[in-house]
Amino acid sequence: MSKTTRATQVLSKAGVAFTVHSYDYDPNAERVGLQAAEALGEEPHRVLKTLMAEVDGKAVCVVVPSDREVSMKKLASAFAGKSANMMKPADAERLTGYHVGGISPFGQKKLVPTAIEEAALAEAQVYINGGQRGLQVRLDPKDALKALKAAAAPLIA
Repeated sequence: MSKTTRATQVLSKAGVAFTVHSYDYDPNAERVGLQAAEALGEEPHRVLKTLMAEVDGKAVCVVVPSDREVSMKKLASAFAGKSANMMKPADAERLTGYHVGGISPFGQKKLVPTAIEEAALAEAQVYINGGQRGLQVRLDPKDALKALKAAAAPLIA
């Protein structure tokens, strides 16, 4: 497994301090984010999952704790929209250039507006997908927010 991905290159170029952590990815896991947290020996609320969605038909990226679900109402509100829905996996892969289970908010093929669950910013360090299945980057969530030019918003149900 390569420890260098588009995601890690973007973080390095932005001068963000991070560490890379690999784990055995289970493609059959019911919830990939929870499986990653367990494999890393971390609390699930510190391992964030990257989800691709649409608000009023426009692509957005959402980063939330792996043990929580996104509220579609809050998601739409975070992007000043009326309605939100999750993006189809094939569309998410095409848009980001990453495979489902390895989608990172960093280094996506097409830049889209991004929001991070505001509660995650209370953590000193979080894990976010590093751009491939079984690879996470550990960093300060405030650095992730800046690097992504993301908004912090209440997103979870």
